[in-house]
Parts: sequence; structure tokens; C-alpha cells
Amino acid sequence: MQLYMPTKIYSETNCVVTHGKELRALGTKAMIVTGKTSAVKTGALADVLQALGETPYVIFDQIEENPSIETALQAQKIAVAEKTDFFIGIGGGSAMDAAKAISLLAKNFPKGEEILYDPAVLPYYPVVCVPTTCGTGSEATPYAILTIHKKQTKKSISHRIYPEIALLDDKYLHSLPRNILVNTCVDALAHLLESYLNTNSNELNRVYSREGLMLWRTFRDRLLSGQITDRDYQDMLHASMLAGLAITHTGTSLPHGLSYAVTYTLGIPHGRAVGIFLGGYVDNGTQDATDAVNLLGFETTGEFRSYMKALLGEADLPADLLRTAAKMIMADPGKLKNCPFPVTEEQLIGMLN
Repeated sequence: MQLYMPTKIYSETNCVVTHGKELRALGTKAMIVTGKTSAVKTGALADVLQALGETPYVIFDQIEENPSIETALQAQKIAVAEKTDFFIGIGGGSAMDAAKAISLLAKNFPKGEEILYDPAVLPYYPVVCVPTTCGTGSEATPYAILTIHKKQTKKSISHRIYPEIALLDDKYLHSLPRNILVNTCVDALAHLLESYLNTNSNELNRVYSREGLMLWRTFRDRLLSGQITDRDYQDMLHASMLAGLAITHTGTSLPHGLSYAVTYTLGIPHGRAVGIFLGGYVDNGTQDATDAVNLLGFETTGEFRSYMKALLGEADLPADLLRTAAKMIMADPGKLKNCPFPVTEEQLIGMLN
């Protein structure tokens, strides 16, 4: 058993500005990687600009939901032209993952797309992550997931890129619409459960998933009702970070694998796409699964599955899409290796809530 976590994580009010000196020490010119509006609306961009002080920067605000290889390559050209040497991802997982991929591409220019899925060890520029949602935990993971249009799916790049610094401030969550809050919280829940129920889990790394599941339990009913408290936002952000630490050591499993085709084909947000398979993944008859839902405050896996249906609604997916997604999983041993129990194609299809 082993643990490894090189990222320095600060979780506190106004932490971005408070730790500006450490931010500025990472390089001479920053690229701020974000979407079109969220960094502005949450106030995170203003805080980062204040923290940078006189340090030069360029803003790349073209990151879409489920960022593509093409977008990362577009940012690479700008980063090289602007001579940026550190990257700040502000937003949800899309922005933070993109910042990691762009740092790799910029450092290794003129090489391009061909290096993203090459297992060779390559250098990258320092990355800072400022999450404004509570789902991916990308601020605490080495993963960077990009959309591959040629294959109509998403996949993490082959390189493990840990952020140098993660700056967590729950005030950025307060302006989130409820649907985004639900979807991102469910993504974090999926990370926690897929890490706990995983062939790579052990008593050491389950420290993260156990703590995260017990924390998720504290706000689960108010997430359902919509009566969110200030303390809930703090707990949601911490649960997401813990979930990131959990999957850093185990990886994800079948709900994530099944979700990618659903998100790509139907445009269903990632957290919801994962969540609609989560109840079925957990409802597998093992003691570990019962132990996991007990940590969430449910007596049985069936009770948990009912909660997920109430939270996300009934999932109605095309049968041919479900069959295709299941076949892709069954044909790829890499997609099955993290699942700690045997499955068939029909059982994968039956995981839909």
C-alpha cells in the first residue's frame, strides 16, 4: 500500500489572494484557462488577477464543456506565442483538465496532438487549479480528460500532471444554478463510490473515500430538497476534493466508462451521465457495496438506488446507445480491470437507474 500526493492544497476563505506570493513565484507570465463566463460570475477571476499583481498574464476563455483536443491545440499556439510559463485553470473539471493538457502541449511545442496519448514521460509547466464547482476534484488529481471527436468519446491523456497548488474557496459555489450543483455533487459521489468499490482500493486509500462519503451524507437530503446552507457549500467542496484524492489512487470504474458515450452522443452533462449508472453499479450484492451506502446513511443499496432516481429523475436512454456503450466496455479489458466484481453485457445495460 502506498500514498502519493504532491499538490499543495489550501482550503480557506480568500485563499487565492492570501497565497498570491506562491502563485507569482511559479513563473514569469501566466495563462489563465477558463470558460466564457463562470470565472467572472463567481468572482474567481477577479481574485486571481489581484493575486497575480504585476505578473503578466493572458486569458484563454474558450474552454467548452468537455474540452476537446482541438481547443487544447488552439490554446497551445497562443501560449507559445505569448511565452507563458505557468497555467491557472479556473472553473470546473473542464477548465482545470484543459489547463493541465495545455501546459504539457506548450512545454513540448512544436509537438502537438501526438504526445497527448503517448506514454513517454514529458515535462510540463506548473499548473494552479481554482475550482468553482464541486464535482471533478481535478485540483487534487493528475488526470486531464479531453474529448476525442475522431473516436466520439472522452479519455484522460496519458500523462500524470499534478497541480502545483490548489486553491479552494467555497464562496465560488454560491452562485451555481441548482442543476449544476446537483450534477457536480453527483460526479464527486461517483468518484467516492467508484474508488471505494474498486480493485485498487485498500485500507490506506479508502481513508479518502470513507471520509468523503460521510461528508456527502451531511448534505444529501438538502441537495434533494434544494435547501442548501452555507456550511453545505463548504462540505460539498471538501467532499469533491476528497473524491479527487480517492480516484488519484484507484482510478474510476464502470459508471464513468459507460457515461462517456452518453455525454458525447446526447450532450447529457458529465455528472448526470455518470450518476444514472451509479445506483446500478452499487447495487451489486457485495458487502463492500452495503458498507459504502451505510456510510452515506442508507440501509440498503436498493434504498440508495431509489435516492438516485429521486435526485436525477428517470433515465430514458436509446436502447441502441446503451448496447453500444456496454459492448465498448466489454471489448476493452482496461475498462473492466477496476471493477471488483464480474459483469456481463446485460448487467452493464441493467446498471441504468
